[in-house]
Amino acid sequence: MIIAVASGKGGTGKTTVAVNLALAISQKEKLQLVDCDVEEPNAHIFLKPSFQPAGTVNIPVPVVDEAKCLYCGRCAEICAFNAIAVLKENILVFPELCHGCGACAYLCPEGAIKEVPRGIGVMEEGSSDGIDFLHGRLNPGEAMSPPLIGALKNKIDPQGITIIDSPPGTSCPVVTSVKGSDFCLLVTEPTPFGLNDLDFAVQMLRKLDIPTGVLVNRADIGNNCVEDFCREEGVPILKHIPWDEELAKLYARGEPVVPNSARWREMFEDLWGQIEDALNKEKQKPGKKEVDTT
Repeated sequence: MIIAVASGKGGTGKTTVAVNLALAISQKEKLQLVDCDVEEPNAHIFLKPSFQPAGTVNIPVPVVDEAKCLYCGRCAEICAFNAIAVLKENILVFPELCHGCGACAYLCPEGAIKEVPRGIGVMEEGSSDGIDFLHGRLNPGEAMSPPLIGALKNKIDPQGITIIDSPPGTSCPVVTSVKGSDFCLLVTEPTPFGLNDLDFAVQMLRKLDIPTGVLVNRADIGNNCVEDFCREEGVPILKHIPWDEELAKLYARGEPVVPNSARWREMFEDLWGQIEDALNKEKQKPGKKEVDTT
């Protein structure tokens, strides 16, 4: 079972929720936490696992043999990302723009293009408090995070529960992170900015046909806009978390709240129960795949 934690808007507390939810259930369930926010992973700050390398992720980029090239321009024509430019008697390749689709090499009439691997990031794995932890680090300056996210997801253990800490937003990295999940918990805040991005996230998940529920963080500092939206859209609100000074102090020290507070442990255990209930309701809908919540 795969549970994604996403947000739409950044800064809503998504990582805080993902980490503490994992800690709340890790003593009862075989659990893996995968931080897919590869541009700025930070779940490890709270879990403090002992890391070991888990592999380098590459994408194939073109190299042109100009002795064979006729400068016909077919490769540049087919490239949707402008990673190749063909001049009169020269050809330019921009590896950072390449998405590794291989079309240029496949369609070159002279066979003048081959592909070579180019590293875009690394994966690291470790364990902490009964949690198998995995995250990726995208190389500085890289724009292509989905291949690294995809490589992380290929390491998901199908025998247990996996919690995915997704990047913020609703663009390609988020879609790659949440795709294939059994449920997505959207963490938001009751502000106009939070509502705007929550709307985008809900529509994205509907396109992907992923069941979703909402957690409203800092629930007592905004207005009722999120409540009204969820009621109108039929999206269940699973939990409200008010502003809490204790939580804020622990967060500032890089410490999770579940090991330090029985009250917060109980709250996140209850959140897990709400997610299981939502999954069971989805399982009962006609035409839905069965999800094992045991």
